[in-house]
Amino acid sequence: MLEKYRDKKVANNILREIFQEAKEIGDEIRLMDVCGTHEDTITRYGIRSLLPKNVKILAGPGCPVCITPVEDIVMMMEIMRREKERMILTTFGDMYRIPTPKGSFADLRSEGYDVRIVYSIYDSYKLALKNKDKIVVHFSPGFETTTAPTAGMLWEALERGVKNFRIYSVHRLTPPAVEYLLRMGTKLDGLITPGHVSTIIGVVGWEHLTEKYGIPQVISGFEPVDVLLSILMLLRMLKDEKAAIENEYTRAVRYEGNTEAQKKIKDIFEVVDAKWRALGVIENSGYKIREKYEEYEIRSYYDIEIPSLPDLERGCRCGEVLRGLILPYECPLFGRVCTPRTPVGPCMVSYEGTCQIFYKYGSLYG
Repeated sequence: MLEKYRDKKVANNILREIFQEAKEIGDEIRLMDVCGTHEDTITRYGIRSLLPKNVKILAGPGCPVCITPVEDIVMMMEIMRREKERMILTTFGDMYRIPTPKGSFADLRSEGYDVRIVYSIYDSYKLALKNKDKIVVHFSPGFETTTAPTAGMLWEALERGVKNFRIYSVHRLTPPAVEYLLRMGTKLDGLITPGHVSTIIGVVGWEHLTEKYGIPQVISGFEPVDVLLSILMLLRMLKDEKAAIENEYTRAVRYEGNTEAQKKIKDIFEVVDAKWRALGVIENSGYKIREKYEEYEIRSYYDIEIPSLPDLERGCRCGEVLRGLILPYECPLFGRVCTPRTPVGPCMVSYEGTCQIFYKYGSLYG
């Protein structure tokens, strides 16, 4: 089925139309993707190099692991140190290696603490069922796509009365981060809107950005033809001076989204202001477990003061990459001091980080 979304002939036909539309517009066109998987497709298939010179693709804050605050990672490490024999910590492989001024979860494991990499929160939940004498804590990052299974897993724990399972929630909402960039004056002509997030929040979850800021959006799938078609749809709207949100990813995204997942998320979590690493505090951009379910939030059991810590090492320009102000090759550390083996900043650690994506595909220009 996916072959048609990678068909060279189809891609070339779309590219011809992109060149025609871009030529008629004439001015520089700045589009942004805000999804690590979209950035992977764009860079892996060299889409930037195929586009007209006046069409620029910027990479936004599409990596939830990259924007997880250092203070939260450090706090979880301190909780583990207080409960060495009683606690198992789980998280995802990229989160495991994210650097902070106080080390990483990988460093914590090297000290003898029980830190495990899991593929999903379900794996962590199963560990709790098998290790009833331990407290199993899942350090849980992610945007709306990951928040949905987290809410579902907590519902399962509630219904079954599982008392030794906890999470440390660092979940974030995507639309407020995009709005933050727009409010900060980032010059954008259109958005390649993330398909995975949109399967949860639907087209309706993004409409307010177009209505408020007059910016065209296309919700896109993740194959090369999906992305090229989304770019073409944006160019056509720009040429016609039309500000709307269109859905290219109709095979997965509905207008209303996944309403059952939305209900579960709303019941378990409340929306709060939250810090994003290298971006600062963004209004209404974080998910916090509601007070009635706080027994499942590990932080509710501890009173630990974590001092403010620097988000990035000196010279690291990950914050500018996340804002779409530069591409990775413009950072002097990229590929020299900072590599996936020796990452300086979070954008080089996660498989959804723009710097690692550029490094992985040997890209100077995407």
